[in-house]
Amino acid sequence: MPTIYINRELSWLKFNERVLEEAGDESVPLYERLRFLSIFSSNLDEFYMVRVGSLYDQSLLDKDTVDSKTGMSPQEQIDAVNEAVHALYPKRDVAYSTILKKIGAFYHAAFKELDGGDKRVAQAYFEMEVLPLLSPQIVDSRHPFPHLENKCIYVGVRLKYKSGKLFGIIPLPREVDRLYFLPDSKKFLLTEEIILHFADAVFNIYEVEAKALFRVTRNADIDVQESIFDEDVDYRNYMQEIIKKRGKLAPVRVETNTNHDQELLSFFLSKLDLRSSQCFVTSAPLDFGFISNLEDQINGEQRAKLMYYPLRPQWPGSLPQHGKMMDLIKQRDLLLSYPFESMRPLIELLREAAEDSRTVSIKMTLYRLGRQSQIVHNLCAAAENGKDVTVLIELRARFDEQNNINWSRVLEDAGCKVIYGIDDFKVHGKLLLITRKQGHGVEYITNVATGNYNEQTAKLYVDLSLLTANRAIGEDASTFFHNISIGNLNGKYRYLLVAPSSLKSGLLSLIDQEKQKAENGQPTHIIAKMNSLTDKDIIDHLIEASQSGVKIDLIVRGICCLRPGVPGQTENICVRSIVGRFLEHSRIFAFGEGINAKIYISSADWMTRNTERRVEIAAPVVSHYITGRLAGMLDILLRDNVKARQLQPDGTYARVEREGEELNSQMYFYRMAYRASNQISEGPKHLPFFNWFSRFRRKK
Repeated sequence: MPTIYINRELSWLKFNERVLEEAGDESVPLYERLRFLSIFSSNLDEFYMVRVGSLYDQSLLDKDTVDSKTGMSPQEQIDAVNEAVHALYPKRDVAYSTILKKIGAFYHAAFKELDGGDKRVAQAYFEMEVLPLLSPQIVDSRHPFPHLENKCIYVGVRLKYKSGKLFGIIPLPREVDRLYFLPDSKKFLLTEEIILHFADAVFNIYEVEAKALFRVTRNADIDVQESIFDEDVDYRNYMQEIIKKRGKLAPVRVETNTNHDQELLSFFLSKLDLRSSQCFVTSAPLDFGFISNLEDQINGEQRAKLMYYPLRPQWPGSLPQHGKMMDLIKQRDLLLSYPFESMRPLIELLREAAEDSRTVSIKMTLYRLGRQSQIVHNLCAAAENGKDVTVLIELRARFDEQNNINWSRVLEDAGCKVIYGIDDFKVHGKLLLITRKQGHGVEYITNVATGNYNEQTAKLYVDLSLLTANRAIGEDASTFFHNISIGNLNGKYRYLLVAPSSLKSGLLSLIDQEKQKAENGQPTHIIAKMNSLTDKDIIDHLIEASQSGVKIDLIVRGICCLRPGVPGQTENICVRSIVGRFLEHSRIFAFGEGINAKIYISSADWMTRNTERRVEIAAPVVSHYITGRLAGMLDILLRDNVKARQLQPDGTYARVEREGEELNSQMYFYRMAYRASNQISEGPKHLPFFNWFSRFRRKK
């Protein structure tokens, strides 16, 4: 009988493989397939820096630690990960080669394919613009092996000098554009390939016997130990030092374009203290960061063929464009659905609050922000207008630390009160509270979101944003900000589920309530949408509920450590994953059926880190209209037969069999947003409309 658990790291690799499959999907436009290759590659970089880096640390510090679900040691997990990843590189190589042969707008040329004229042009470019910027080095007793920076590309060479041997290294200069297009041509070369070809000229007093490209990935999983610095040390400056350390940690992977010369490869592996299993050979580029720059080569006629139809987030059709947001929210709860609907109503709400004479305070959590931010602009304006503005900005948002440090200074300079969170707990919850004077009391407008307050990612990530004037939720939000301000993680809330104090216990209770209903013969159902499911306690409660007869539908984009469909154990559980044009990021939890269903939206995945080691928020939806809307969304997601895959009992994913009319849920929601905003002539035209609210009413 198969185990009912799946290893977290291997499950994540299955998710990234689904991203890679999009690069091979012939129904996806060719340039967009290149984007998926770039996403796959950057995902893999971060996975090695964070997850494999963490396993590496565990393997050194505590060899007896094992995965709670599969019993694998850290080293066993690293070995299994490397074995799985070795199988993915050839798939990426084939996808890249296939796309470049078909795309037509540009062509990645190999040096050996160039004619004499092109070779002379490339040589002139190298000698005039590249060679003066190179910093080559030999490695011997007087020239020690240099530090290879994280994710930077190097040319490595094996040299012969008289009767001796030595090695040399050439870093790819940051100042040089990686893309070089041959004049009046669609053909391009990558700068590292040009340097590789002319490495003989760089080491001109030696005989170059072998040469190859190398790229190192380093552990970036730095654990911020709050207790190691004194109270009078500036936390922002401390985080600045943490960022600097990231590039100096141990290597966990090396990539190369060839393994033909074992002596050269062995030299690099020995200097980096890596094993052959940590070395990955690819015929594709070592870094796909240049892909976005290729878009400039696509002309207007080619765009319709090579790229997705451009879609713009719409102003919600349910909102008048010229009404005051505060008045509209006081009349009824509102739900924004990104990227199909625009973030502009939220930005407009903040602008109104900044100028509103009755607004007393604005309090907000910020986790990831864009490089340009109207959100921050309006918060600064509010502070400058005399409002009490408190912003909790999480400086430990991985890989966004520097951006958040910069924004924290901007907010402070404008007069906002900036706090950095809670010791040992990242604040990941998304919450905004506007407090206004009302007669002898106050009134609240609260925003609870599933994703970041980031205008750029709101155009790419599927997220939800609830706007409500519900007093009880506003009071809970006020309590939350009070607790965060004094460092209290054990606050009590009437409606909000807040980690680490009440989110997990609340979810387990809701699951158990459905289990009890099933045992009593009542209708019961659990539908939960999230990014990842790893929390063993929640998994076990889901399994127990399913064995009692609860039908459970999980929509899990990424990691899922629960194996569905195992006979006698998880037969009532179905797990689907949707990987498409936009990143599925919203979390929706529905317990029950029909009008009695309890639905929450949340910032939290069902992962132990979220339920126990972060500050997270889940909010109940009290509006019957929005409850119906969310139920309809879940129904559409469960009927997606274009971008959905279903997790099989053996741990693999298979595309959902297409029955009836084609339904791509993301394109459906976009078309619905266009229709609601009276812009249907601009939207995608191949999908039918569906009255989600009337269907929900019929189910009741």
